[in-house]
Amino acid sequence: MRSLLNFIHTYHFIILFLLMEFFSFFLLIQYNDYQRASFLNSSNQISGSVYKKFSGMNQYLSLKEKNLQLMNFITDSRNASLTSFKQEKVPLMNVYDSIYLQQYQFVPALVINNSINKTNNYLTLNIGRKQGIDKGMAVVSPFGIVGVVKEVSANYASVISLLNQNLKVSAMFKESGYFGSINWNGSNYQYVTFSELPSHISVAIGDTIITSGYSAMFPKGELVGFVSEVDKSETGEFLEVKVQLAVDFKRLQHVMVIKNFLYQEQMQLETESSHD
Repeated sequence: MRSLLNFIHTYHFIILFLLMEFFSFFLLIQYNDYQRASFLNSSNQISGSVYKKFSGMNQYLSLKEKNLQLMNFITDSRNASLTSFKQEKVPLMNVYDSIYLQQYQFVPALVINNSINKTNNYLTLNIGRKQGIDKGMAVVSPFGIVGVVKEVSANYASVISLLNQNLKVSAMFKESGYFGSINWNGSNYQYVTFSELPSHISVAIGDTIITSGYSAMFPKGELVGFVSEVDKSETGEFLEVKVQLAVDFKRLQHVMVIKNFLYQEQMQLETESSHD
């Protein structure tokens, strides 16, 4: 109490001055229409700016939850799409009520580790054997293909990234249907090389590259990227196309693992055929 009295005694002139200033300001606003309107407009602008900042912070904090909701929605949509089903009954003449068997299922996952600056890059996902994940399953994002599962533990999966020189994926031009294989050359993380293409085909900058479906991993039609450059091989018999990837691996967070329910059947048949 004594400290408070000493403080007031020491600074009583300053305190009295501030009180008089505040009182004068109050009278000015209270009895002058123009000054009152200006004060209210300024107050509304300041409070509106503060509310906007808080609203932006709340939206940012809820962004993770919204991304998860969006990924679940995309996964459900892909699972319900006809491209995830294999036609089991061949339609005859004009009969269109074919019976379909689900071939693919999309499982959402989060990338918890990733690299892009090595010769052979890998990713780690937050799901594993307990969630039904197994070796050889394809991994995609809402924007394009990502890689293939290499190893799994109970709750995690290691994925061979598309940015890995040991991974080749069968791909094709969306319009013409000509197919080849894509592979990363170990330099720029934004581009892969599309090779094994005959030199006589017509290729334009911006053409869309998709998966061919010629393997048991990726379904046909998953986006790979877009043509950015076209060159001929040293022999001149083939084209080498530079493809800009649709996926930005530096920002990769949400992915989907693709279960192919007919994978084992297809692999067994192809293995038996190769022994003939």
